[in-house]
Amino acid sequence: MLLWDGFLNSIDSMRRFDSLNEQEILALAISLEEEDARIYDDIAEGLRSNYPKQADEFVRMRKEEDGHRHRLLDLYLHKFGEHIPHIRRQDIRGFVDRKPLWRVRPLKISSARKMAEQMELETRQFYEQAAKRTNDTVIRQLLGDLADEERKHIHTAQAMEARADKNAEEEAEHRLFLLQIVQPSLIGLMDGSVSTLAPLFAAAFATHNSFYTFLVGLAAAIGAGISMGFAEALSDDGSLTGRGHPWMRGAITGLMTAVGGLGHTLPYLINEIYTATTVAIVVVMIELFLIAWIRNKYMDTPIGTALFQVVVGGILVFLSGILIGIS
Repeated sequence: MLLWDGFLNSIDSMRRFDSLNEQEILALAISLEEEDARIYDDIAEGLRSNYPKQADEFVRMRKEEDGHRHRLLDLYLHKFGEHIPHIRRQDIRGFVDRKPLWRVRPLKISSARKMAEQMELETRQFYEQAAKRTNDTVIRQLLGDLADEERKHIHTAQAMEARADKNAEEEAEHRLFLLQIVQPSLIGLMDGSVSTLAPLFAAAFATHNSFYTFLVGLAAAIGAGISMGFAEALSDDGSLTGRGHPWMRGAITGLMTAVGGLGHTLPYLINEIYTATTVAIVVVMIELFLIAWIRNKYMDTPIGTALFQVVVGGILVFLSGILIGIS
């Protein structure tokens, strides 16, 4: 009930567009241009590291918005003096809320173009409606001119898609995919597949009991997943490295660590210990070759080098578990 009352109060406090006078219309136009310029700066900053050419286009559009604001300010000062009422888009009914771009990381080029197109369309419609509501010839002319320029901006935003360097954008998207998905997944899969070998096979050879071995493997996999997830999430916030949101990266790493450990743990649901161990060893070999293939495909590691690094490391951990289990 309180939330509903608050919503109704916020609606009641908003002004209708047709209630604005000429001074308020110009003040709102100045506020809109200031906000649009800041948003274009945010877009350019969000695209700079991966799409420098497209970032420069948004910087150019920001400069044009600054030009619009200066023209509006000059006319306002001439007509109404130095004091400008503090009128914002959220104070007027009919405007659409915009999600703050500083929360959107990484910023996709398609999302940036779509947002620019929506912004320019909304601003153009504002200028067209505002021009109809004023009887002042000079104000009407400026608002009409700005509506025409915003219409050109809409075409500019649409044309970005046609002018875009698709190869460069695909390379940037691939680079982000490697940084934010493949790398944390590979780190987790390697850790889960290798680090849990020793406790699992030590338990198998020490207890000769499939169920107890399964419990040890399950505990090792889940514990390693939680540990690796937090370690990766806390390693950096991704703002400088471009590795994405830390908690998403940590979740990917933790999940893949647990998956890597569970793969060779599940065979111990088989009651017969020797059969379960044989199946588990086969699963381990599949996991290690899969990791080597991923390193070769996505990280450009030569297949021979990848196999040597992964298989030799896995065998050493596997043998250490057996030696501990039979001692």
